[in-house]
Amino acid sequence: MTTYPAPRERHEPELSLADLRGDSARMAPHWVTPVSPAPAPVSPTLIHGVVVPAASARLIDATAEYGG
Repeated sequence: MTTYPAPRERHEPELSLADLRGDSARMAPHWVTPVSPAPAPVSPTLIHGVVVPAASARLIDATAEYGG
């Protein structure tokens, strides 16, 4: 019977936040998206049929940034 050695487990080096930010900055030019026109604003009178559960409305109302 032939025995094959198990492959060694490769460990990725730990990256710092600065390393990750540098990698992202170098990749950013590759991720350019075309500029699309901004969507036209929608009149509030055209927004209808939205149902919000009471618990969600109370949660948002109790949040300082939005309600209370």
